[in-house]
This record gives sequence, C-alpha cells and structure tokens, in this order.
Amino acid sequence: MLGTRLACPPCNIGPGSTSDYESLASAAIHKVGGGHTVFAGQRLDPFYVDLGSIFDLGDLRPLNKVGPLKLAATHGIDSLSQMNVQSIALKVPKTKLTRNGSNPTDATKPVSVIGVWTSASRRKSVIHNGDGTTTQTGPYVQVSRLGNPLVNEAVIPMAFKDRWNADVPAGDSAYAKFVANPELQSLLNVLYQGAFPNLAALASSGKPRADLEAVLLTGIPSGIVPGFQNNTGATLADQLRLNMAIAPTNKPNAGGLAFGDAAGYPNGRRPADDVVTIVLRAVAGLLYPLIDKTYKVDAAVSLVSDGLGPKDSAYRSRFPYLGKPSSGYATKPLAA
Repeated sequence: MLGTRLACPPCNIGPGSTSDYESLASAAIHKVGGGHTVFAGQRLDPFYVDLGSIFDLGDLRPLNKVGPLKLAATHGIDSLSQMNVQSIALKVPKTKLTRNGSNPTDATKPVSVIGVWTSASRRKSVIHNGDGTTTQTGPYVQVSRLGNPLVNEAVIPMAFKDRWNADVPAGDSAYAKFVANPELQSLLNVLYQGAFPNLAALASSGKPRADLEAVLLTGIPSGIVPGFQNNTGATLADQLRLNMAIAPTNKPNAGGLAFGDAAGYPNGRRPADDVVTIVLRAVAGLLYPLIDKTYKVDAAVSLVSDGLGPKDSAYRSRFPYLGKPSSGYATKPLAA
C-alpha cells in the first residue's frame, strides 16, 4: 500500500462550480514515495478516432472517392471530441518494471522490454434491490482487456469477441489465426477494388501475416528494424510492448516506428500516437517488406487513414499529460 485517502478532483462542471479547474487537478497529483506519482480524476480523452467510419465496414472518409459510396473525400470526424475519461495516471521508475530491478540502457537486451495489458472485471452477480441500491456478490469476472489498440475491434471476429475479452494474453495462440489472416485485409480489397493489388495477391496466396504477428503477438525481434527490438519471446500474447532502453524524443512523430520514431507505437503507445492510422496501414501491408523484401507496398496505403491526428486532441507537457477535461457548461451537444 503506497497511499490511502488521497485527494481526487471533482468533475469539471463549469466556470461557476469549478472556476480554476486545473488548480483542483494539480492538488490531486500525489508523490507517494519510491519515485512513484499518481493522479486519479477526470481528463480529456486523449484518443482520437473516427468510429463512425471504422465501424461502418471500414469506409474511411479520406478514401471516399474510391470507396463504395463514391462521395467527396473529407476529413475524419472525431467521435471522442470533447469527451472526458475517468483516468488513473501513474509515473513509475523503470527499475520497478524490470524483472531484475535494473535501469535498462541496452536496447538489444531482453530485460529492457516489458509487456503490458489492462483488464476490467465485474462482480459475478448483481442484484437490483428495487430501492435504488444493488447487492453485488461472487468473485470478480474479467469482462474486457486491452493491449494493442484495435485488436478487439478490427482483428477479433464478432463471434469471438466476448471469449477473447474474458481470456488472458497467455492463451492468445487460440486467436493467432485471426492475426495471421485478418478480416480487415480482405475487407479493404472488397471496399476499394483495384486500389490494393499487391495486398490482394498477398491475401489470395494464403501466406500468414508474419508482420502483424510480430507487431501484435510477439514483439519485433532483433535484425528486422536496425537498432530496434521489443520482442518478449515465443509466447503469442496481445501485449503493449515497450523497450525502455530507447529514450523518448523531443520531436515525436505520431506515425511511430514506421516513420522512423522508435520511441512511438508499436514501441509502447504515447497518447498522441496516431495508432488508428498505424494499425490500418499495417493491415494494408505497410510493414510486410520487413518480412519479405520483395513485397511492394501499394501506393494507396499512404492514403489509408481515418483522417485524424494529434491536433484533434490536447495534451500537457507535464504529468498527468492528458489534457484539461471539457466542462459540462461548455460542452456542445453531440448532434451539433
């Protein structure tokens, strides 16, 4: 136990109730010893994604002209704009995360890499008493998990989502076939006929997508990307992997590793990383040349995106890094 009864800020109600909101939030940042810092409270959702286009069969607005709707190409619509999230932010010394207590400095060593995922659980039985109260009994049961972004949404088929969410990453060999032959790969070829001829040939060949397996299930081994690896071994598991010996940069590229920034996704995940575009382009074949140097990436891959970027959210340069939450007074109706 590192701390108890720590202050938590209220939600950002508006200028009358919470006139100086960030001072309230700053008072809820606690140093709890051992180099640990913690914050729990409301922040602006750092994620940006056009859920409407992603879930509408991946009908991406920037590709409208060549898509089935044949509409004008437009900028993406951020489905999470102005939305806030109840956040727990932790600042933890790297020596508390390595298995031998070391501070990693050599990116080639396995001890420098950690694998991370989160899960959410609910009580097995909830009884509504009829007076506005509930009685919760039984053990906690896992109902969702998250490692790499969009695995649940874009890789795991609908019929398997509940089962996948209830499992632990160590059992992900049961779902590896969906990574090796992703449905979204075939969907792109159906939606945008003729735009991805090389991807279509790859899909029809039946070759497993070893590039996606490396990114999502094992981490990228040494020798694939010069000077980089975030491999966690042979066990197939959906984890967010981070090589802690790779220093952050003061000039981050939201495209991450694929655009030369080894401090970005899929090496960890910074809040501003454009993970939707990265994952979509990876499925479209962007990283396959790492596995097969003869493979030529389709020209249309550079256009694959939901049309959003870091400018569609807001961040702070200091802990807890996530932006100031929107106030209830200023938030516009979703239909506006």
